[in-house]
Formats: sequence, structure tokens, C-alpha cells
Amino acid sequence: MRPSTANPASTPGVGRDAAEARHHTIGWLLSGAVVIGLCVAIFFDGVAKMVNDWSLDEYSHAWLIPFISAALIWQKRGELAAAGIRPTWTGVPIVVIGLAAGLFGELSTIFAIIQYGLLITLFGVVVSSIGWRAVKVIWAPLAYFIFLVPLPTFLYRGLASNMQLISSTLGVDMIRLMGISVFLEGNVIDLGIYKLQVVEACSGLRYLFPLMSFGFLLAYLYKGRTWEKILLFVSTGPITIFINSFRIAVTGVIVDRFGIETAEGFLHFFEGWIIFIFGVGLLFLEMLLLARLSGRTDSLADLLELQWQRQQPASGTAAAPPWRAPPYVVNLALLAVMTSVALMLPARAEVVPPHRNFATFPMRIDDWRGQEEPIEQVYLNVLKLEDYVHANYVAPDERVPVNFFLAYYPSQRKGHSAHSPRSCIPGGGWEMMQVDQRRIDNVDGAGGALSVNRVVIAKGTLQQVVYYWFQQRGRLLTNEYAVKWMIFWDALTQNRTDGAMIRLVTAVHPGESPDAAEARLADFVRAVYHQVDDFVPGQETADG
Repeated sequence: MRPSTANPASTPGVGRDAAEARHHTIGWLLSGAVVIGLCVAIFFDGVAKMVNDWSLDEYSHAWLIPFISAALIWQKRGELAAAGIRPTWTGVPIVVIGLAAGLFGELSTIFAIIQYGLLITLFGVVVSSIGWRAVKVIWAPLAYFIFLVPLPTFLYRGLASNMQLISSTLGVDMIRLMGISVFLEGNVIDLGIYKLQVVEACSGLRYLFPLMSFGFLLAYLYKGRTWEKILLFVSTGPITIFINSFRIAVTGVIVDRFGIETAEGFLHFFEGWIIFIFGVGLLFLEMLLLARLSGRTDSLADLLELQWQRQQPASGTAAAPPWRAPPYVVNLALLAVMTSVALMLPARAEVVPPHRNFATFPMRIDDWRGQEEPIEQVYLNVLKLEDYVHANYVAPDERVPVNFFLAYYPSQRKGHSAHSPRSCIPGGGWEMMQVDQRRIDNVDGAGGALSVNRVVIAKGTLQQVVYYWFQQRGRLLTNEYAVKWMIFWDALTQNRTDGAMIRLVTAVHPGESPDAAEARLADFVRAVYHQVDDFVPGQETADG
């Protein structure tokens, strides 16, 4: 008898298994599409804002993340089959938490809360559908989705400011090591015949987040020890700072050797994705170095887990679609209900109270005489304020003025919020010598007191005293995090996020004591207190 030459795949049993596997795969894809569609409807405002932010250099890499995560999950399909798909009810509370966060974010229109609520909800659905054992297999591709969400503005602002300061200082030190004269003062790197703005010099810091995203991916694929993977990812921050410092240093050398025109050409060339590619190259070099230090001589490709055909699931073992699992059905019902709620919720038009035109702010307050000082547009673009007062006031018996700055924001929901002087002062080249609070008595003429932040700053032999506080919908606050919390709370309860930051600065004159400078500030606070109240809307707007 001749042996059978029939193709195993053509046998009825194997054919049925293959067809069932295809149907199950399609079922999983459809189940995921339904969940994603409902989540987009529920979290629409946050999703729209997130996608819009992907057009920025900082987050332009985010378009690739869903596809990369899907590929990484597909790479693990064999291990997923081996782990088994075991739906669990423990994912349902996670979905509830995510939906609650989305609802709070929607009512307060704080996009970051909506966006993180979306991620929590999707994670809860995944846990419910496949179980914790399977989630452990694909934890990294799931965690990779975190890079979809832009960093909250107040965190990004502080991080960028500190990194700019470190990067510019390190770059200037590199230039000096080469024997070239350079001076860093505040936001300007002075190379003598050429002045470079720190914001422009440190533009490469915008590629921190794409590099962090790639660093996470590289650390995950790297065949190394856990501490090596962590080091690869964490090093993306120092690498970004080094690249910017190197860019500043090379610019200084080019200015000194070849002139301004050549330096500007280098700056325009060495920016954008060139910086990102340079950073990626440094990450690969770091990975090779780690491998060599541990005694491995593998090639670059062999150091990465790029095998896509490992642990293929046996024919017919494809898991049934999640719609047969009760936890998935409950989650689907929750999403459907929340979709209806989201569609029925009326659009909440933000309450923006009327306020007096700041152009009419008096330049004569009691005995104090003021002189306006317009702020340059480059700084207004960063501050993103609606209206402001910036003036120097002098009393008849004083030689030293008080610099008064009142920044007003009718809405602080979309990342346009008051900048804390504490985060801006280092960027001006000043060192904070002392930070505490002061209580100023009798600010209203009726015995009332005002608490303010007090910062003593120095630059060389110069010394200044700074007072500042936040006036937010009738509240006088000194804690920056309390300001953020009250923005959320008032957005939720009053549908208002307007507010102002008030900052006063005076120099300690040679031969003058810091106490005398503080007395000058306190006197002006008492004089200007009622004027600020007249121009910044208070609690009564919401009440009345």
C-alpha cells in the first residue's frame, strides 16, 4: 500500500480547527473594535485633544505607538496561548475607576484626567477579558500605551525649565573648557559677537519624550539583565540633556572659529529629527557597551528579541472571543451606559466672569507712582496669559522701585495656567537663597492678613526679595499644588477656572538691609491689595 500524500491541512479535522481559529481571531478583533469605539465616544474630548497634541514635536511619535504595541502583542501570541485566556471579574472595578475618572475629567474639562481615565478603562477591559496571567505576558506592550498621553502641562513646564537650566549650564561649561569666553545670564547665552536664546539652544529637549518612548521599547527588546534594561530607559533623560549641551558647545566653537552665519546654519541643521536620530544612536552604543561589559560579543541584532515566530500556538487552540465571558459582557454594558450618559450630558460652557480691562490699572496708587513695562512677545508666548499688568512703582521717600506683575487667566483648563515664580526664577540666572512664607497684617485696612510666598534670590552681589501669591476665584493661595487642586474642584463645582498670579520684586539696595526691602514690599502690598481685588474676579461672581 502506498503511503498517503494528503496535505494535513486538507484533512477535515485540521481544516475545521483552522477555520475556527480564524473565526476566533476575527471575533477578538471585532470585540476590541467595539470597546475602542465606545471608549472614543465616552472620552471624546480627551481623545480629540490628545490626537491634536500629536502634531507637536514633543509627541509626534505617538502615531506609531498603537501599531508597535500591536506588533509586540502579536510577537507574544504563542506565550499568550500557553498562559491561557482566563477572564476575571477583578478587571471590572478597574473599568469603573477609569470611567469615574473620565466623568470627573469631562465635568471639569481637565484633559489629562480624561486621557488617563481612558487608559485605565482599556486596561480594565483587557484584564477582564484575558486574566492576570496573560496580562503578565504582554505587560510591556500594554504599558507602552502610556506614551500616548501628553504629560500634564504643569509637570511638563517644570521639567522643561529644569532641563533647560541644566543643559545650558553644561553647554556653557563645555565652551569654557575649550578656552572660549562665554557668559550665561538668565535666558541668554552670550558668546560676545553672538547671543543665543536658551529656549532656542535647548529646543532639542522637545525630543525627550520620543527618545523616552524609543528607550522603553529598546529596553524591552534588549536581551539583558533587568538593571541593564532599567539603565537603558532611565538614561534617555541624561542623553537628551547631553545632546543639547553638545549642540550649545559646538555652536560656541563655530562662532569663535567660523563666524555667526556658519553657526546659525549648524543650529538649523542640528535640530528636529536629527537630534532624535543622534539620541537613538547613543542608546544603541550604550546597549553595545553594556553587552561588552557583561562579556557578550553578540551583534547588535542578536542583542534584541526580534524573533516573531516563537511558541506558535497549536492548531485549534485559539481562545474563544471575549463576548462569551460574563466579565466582558458586564464591561460592555458599563461602556454602553456611559456612552449614553456622555451623549446626553449637555455641553458645559465654561463660566468666564467679566473683568475690568487691565489697561486701566492705575499707575498712581496712594503715594506710589508707576511706570508700565511691556513684556516682550517671546515671553508672552510662553506665559499664555490673557491680560496682565507689569510696572515699576516708586514711593516718594524710596529710591528703589517695586516691580509689580499681575498675570490673569480667564481659563486655566487647556494648559494655560499661572506660572509659579519659583519655577521661573532659576531660568533668569538667579539663585534662590531662602524660600518661606510671610504674613502681612492689615492689608485691607480692617485688620485682615495676607499670607504670601517669600523668596530671597541672589545673582553675584545682587540680591532681591520676591513676594507672590495666587488669587483664584476668591481664594488667596500660596501652595502651587493647592492651586492645581482648586482649579479641578472649582471646574467641577462652579465650572470656573479663572485666576491670577501676583508677584512683587524689589532689590536690596547697597547699604540696605533685607528687612528694609521687605518693609517696602509689605507697604506696597497694602496699597495695591484693593486694586487687585477690583480687577481680578472673586467668589461673588459664581455666587451672584
